[in-house]
Amino acid sequence: MFVSRIALLACCIWQGTVVLWAGQPAEALRPPAVPLVVCDPYFSIWSPSDRLTDSVTMHWTGKPQALASMVRVDGQPWRLMGLARSLRVDAPNAEQKRVKVSPTCTEYLFEAGGVEVSMMFLTPALPDDLDVLSWPVTYVQWDVRSQDGKPHEVSLYFDASAEVAVNTPDQQVTWERPKIAGSPQLTAMRVGTVDQPVLEKDGDDLRIDWGYFYVAVPEGEGVSTAIGPERALSTAFIKGTPLPKDDVRKPKTVDRNWPVLACQFDLGKLAADGKGNSPAASRHVILAYDDLYSIEYLGTKLRPYWRRNRTEGTDLLREAETRLPELAERARAFDEALLADCRRVGGPRYADLCGLAYRQAIAGHKLAAFPKGEPLLFPKECFSNGCIGTVDVIYPAAPLFMLLSNDLLKALVRPVMDYAASGRWHFPFAPHDLGRYPKANGQVYGGGEKTEERQMPVEESGNMLILAAAIAKIDGNIDFAKLYWPLWKRWAEYLKEKGLDPENQLCTDDFAGHLAHNVNLSVKAIEALGAYALLADMAGNKEEAAAYRRTAESFARQWMKMADDGDHFRLAFDKPGTWSQKYNLVWDTVLGLKLFPAEVARKEIAFYKTRLNRFGLPLDNRSLYTKTDWEVWTAALADSREDFEWLMGPVYAFVNHTPQRVPLTDWYWTHDAARKGFQARPVIGGVFIKLLSDPAVWSKWSQGARKRG
Repeated sequence: MFVSRIALLACCIWQGTVVLWAGQPAEALRPPAVPLVVCDPYFSIWSPSDRLTDSVTMHWTGKPQALASMVRVDGQPWRLMGLARSLRVDAPNAEQKRVKVSPTCTEYLFEAGGVEVSMMFLTPALPDDLDVLSWPVTYVQWDVRSQDGKPHEVSLYFDASAEVAVNTPDQQVTWERPKIAGSPQLTAMRVGTVDQPVLEKDGDDLRIDWGYFYVAVPEGEGVSTAIGPERALSTAFIKGTPLPKDDVRKPKTVDRNWPVLACQFDLGKLAADGKGNSPAASRHVILAYDDLYSIEYLGTKLRPYWRRNRTEGTDLLREAETRLPELAERARAFDEALLADCRRVGGPRYADLCGLAYRQAIAGHKLAAFPKGEPLLFPKECFSNGCIGTVDVIYPAAPLFMLLSNDLLKALVRPVMDYAASGRWHFPFAPHDLGRYPKANGQVYGGGEKTEERQMPVEESGNMLILAAAIAKIDGNIDFAKLYWPLWKRWAEYLKEKGLDPENQLCTDDFAGHLAHNVNLSVKAIEALGAYALLADMAGNKEEAAAYRRTAESFARQWMKMADDGDHFRLAFDKPGTWSQKYNLVWDTVLGLKLFPAEVARKEIAFYKTRLNRFGLPLDNRSLYTKTDWEVWTAALADSREDFEWLMGPVYAFVNHTPQRVPLTDWYWTHDAARKGFQARPVIGGVFIKLLSDPAVWSKWSQGARKRG
């Protein structure tokens, strides 16, 4: 079945998305890297260039995972995506007119040989539908029309490298054509490693080398497919000859002739009415990755959530094909509504940032299923240390899920809580992580389960209590919190003893090293004590709630005196003349705790405006680097739109000018926009916190999700 242009074009909207005019400066954000096939930490392919033809597409880690596409117009081939492995036979680049990035869709527009080609990448990451959100599926669709009012003979070509299924190209792969029963009729090709080392490796700079990568295409007139060497297949298309038969010389290493899964669509002669009007001819492919097992959690191998009912990869492809028109329309409506609220709350450039951040934030997680089918969501600490289920990654990523899906927020928190309650975790504070991705078998950071060395006791305990209060606030009850009440109480008691003036320890910004008397960390502890008071009140424990509320209020008053440095508040209580971003203060308004007078945030905002560099606000006085997520949290402290935009302007400038063409970093230098470290991390979901500062917008989305659930 061929889907109409209207069905998939619906997934991309023009107003309020990222629009880049090739060859000239952009007023809206220029994506440092453009999301193409972005589903989870392993199935994540990006374009690192302004133009889709200027580089090989890459995995988020920077390793090549080549996708390529061409169009042939009246016998002349033009390249739409990627670079040829061999330049002996190649095609000129089509002229790219623009690229647009919205939450679920990226669309490129090209002109070549008198035709216009729209090329779209739709990943239906819909937060109100966990089944679909968990799909490792991206649709690629081309819409072609005559631009000059004349008829044109047109063919399309697409190929995807077997690199997608290996960690390194020296690994052996094999391929086949699985049968897909029933309607609609699909032709599917798949490739995977010979060894299939399921969940054997763990770490950071890794790509998946188990399971199977699929390319599926609807059967129809003019459709042909082939599996073989990239050079042979692309050369056949360029020369206008039929695609060769499948290569039977298998298995082989990927770097031997670079095998690809290829499709060709012969569209015939596109009609034209002589007045510049032409109906679009539309074709699409489905890209999918069946990883078989996704996560190992406390010794148990977990299926991806979409596979929990014994669904197979071929079943997924058939359902994906059937539901494309519906999902395209739902994605369009979701993108349009979310970006409209982003523009209303934070302005058009803020909407651009959220549109770019959405898929990265979602794809930094993997949604798996516990043996009984419960959803468990696991973040990866990308290009940091590769940890899984890191609490101080969950914390900054959480605003996206607080806004759009409390079910996903619970799925993020539940694995940490079950681990902490398992008996293996014997410390009086919350853990830091669950292991190293994709193995969530117990903390590996710092002293692990053995010692308090390099732990983050105040940081992680405060994070978990704040998240628990957010879950309860959204649900309007403490049903989830009740499951782990002894842990919440233990961590609140710890913060009551240790939180006001933290000892020498790490916080989430651990790259800055240990710091005693950390003023911003103290804010987190105070807000967390207020959060526990909120939980206790909702549980009917009025006396306990009042006692913890009094403690939090007393700590806040003491904090104001201890941290005061005239026109701002200090980095550390014992360090006059210092300063830092107090991003943890955001919960005072977001959760309605109101522990600090409004003047505290106003004084800090006024001071920050005097410390801005060209590309952002430094994290504190010790260095010129900053964190993207915390900058947005800090800007959200502003009680005026003018101050918010004042603080956010340099953030947008950073996105436009950072020289590293990688998925958004959250750690960069404010003087030159260069990346300091990290990329593609799910913490970028924290940019959505501004929407939580608008009660009406937050209620609209969170309550809408509850009703749909």
